[in-house]
Amino acid sequence: MKNIKDTTLIIILFCLVNLTLHLFADYNSGFHSDELLHIATGNHPAFGYMEFPPMIGWMAWIQDQFASTSVFVHHIFTHIATILILILIGLTTMELGGRSKAVFIALLCIMISPGFDRSHQLFQPVVFSELFWVLSFYLLVRFVKEPSNNNLFYLTVALAFGFLSKYDMVFFIAGICGLFFKKNTRKVLLSKQVWKFILLFLVIVAPNLWWQYVHGFPMFQMFSRLYETQLDKLSVGGVIGELIIDLNPVTLFIWLPGLFYMFNRQSKTIYRPLATCVALSVLVLALAKGKQYYFFSDIIFLIIFGSIWFEQIVLAWRKWLLYPVSALFILAGVFLLPWGLMVLPLNSFISVYKLKKEGNRFGTPDEYYTKSKWDKTMTAIKTVYDSLPAKEKQGCLIWGKHYSQAGAVNLLGSAYGLPKAFSYHGSFYLWAPGAQMPETVIGFTNGEATIDFFESYFKSVVAVKKVYNPYASFDKDTYQTIYICKKPKQSFDDLKALFKKRVFE
Repeated sequence: MKNIKDTTLIIILFCLVNLTLHLFADYNSGFHSDELLHIATGNHPAFGYMEFPPMIGWMAWIQDQFASTSVFVHHIFTHIATILILILIGLTTMELGGRSKAVFIALLCIMISPGFDRSHQLFQPVVFSELFWVLSFYLLVRFVKEPSNNNLFYLTVALAFGFLSKYDMVFFIAGICGLFFKKNTRKVLLSKQVWKFILLFLVIVAPNLWWQYVHGFPMFQMFSRLYETQLDKLSVGGVIGELIIDLNPVTLFIWLPGLFYMFNRQSKTIYRPLATCVALSVLVLALAKGKQYYFFSDIIFLIIFGSIWFEQIVLAWRKWLLYPVSALFILAGVFLLPWGLMVLPLNSFISVYKLKKEGNRFGTPDEYYTKSKWDKTMTAIKTVYDSLPAKEKQGCLIWGKHYSQAGAVNLLGSAYGLPKAFSYHGSFYLWAPGAQMPETVIGFTNGEATIDFFESYFKSVVAVKKVYNPYASFDKDTYQTIYICKKPKQSFDDLKALFKKRVFE
């Protein structure tokens, strides 16, 4: 009874500290570029999008009802998901035999990881995917301990909604094949009732699959482009190295032993099928050439097993080790925390870590500088827009080459009196206007494209302003160029046809 009380207090404490840190980050940060796309989906709720399943669009729609440009408002569901993840990690650790110290170590590893801190801060499918992976693993543990139809029903629902949050749930489902190695679970999975659960899964995900079919399965186009530009260039050593750094190197001493401890013979009736599921999931992800953060959810499971190993083996040998290990983890976490969470103001971050310009930029994480970046950009576009004759302002729209640029204008531009923006990049392609184009369009892009891009579609294109960003993470984001584009060569409908195979370029 005392252990349950202590464990509950530990979970509550971590949830409160975690939420406090994330609220500080909300105050100090702007929006990550990808968030601007996800927020935009709230204006277009649907059963699917070009890059991801529909769940984030439904949440964005709810957040959009506040009609706010606040970072906090657009992080409401992210903060809720993060708290639920911490609670489920604690509950899963207890289900697997861990006590209060194991729960403490597991949650501490999550808190001191800049990779988890950042993925749990942004309004992206990643955090919701992690939530459903952890929920599914918790329910999988319950099912392995008691292979009943009730537990399988809950697991099926969690898997289905996980699929609707991010398609990487298929890797977890692939890992579930490991349950066939245990007699009791294999008996349930091969029973005559299992078709009902398969049907239930398909019914829940069917609207999204139908949406993908109707739109020509754009997710495959997106994956193809992702492999072409990023995944095929990854090396195993590079991914492992980035993973260790993102998770905080000191946590390696927990999750690496967890990789071996989950095959623990003393608890093999419970651990062994779960270990096989996790191992299969990691293997399939590795074969698919996943980025380092694709493995975060599986690492959570290894952290859980590793924390139990630390409590049952290491602390059983020397109890006092809990204190120096905890102190070391906390110190390492404090040092790395600002790289994952924007708990410091931008100038303080640069000063504390003594960052120097690489060429003409500092290379800070997006969220540190996007607040000032978009303010400067909107002000510059406003200046260009106000310079247009009254006749040209009528019907004028803004063309953002990248979805983040169109998303920024549509979220923030009304405060500057700007017209709406469109784009043919990502899901913005679905929302592009039709019919004839206006005679004048304001275009802007970062270093990914030059004036040639717009000259393909207008008879007159003039570069009128450059917006300098000294804090950019990448060279291509150091400058944004604004153009006045006149006399379009085609209609909006023609443009949509031209960009049909170039949505992710």
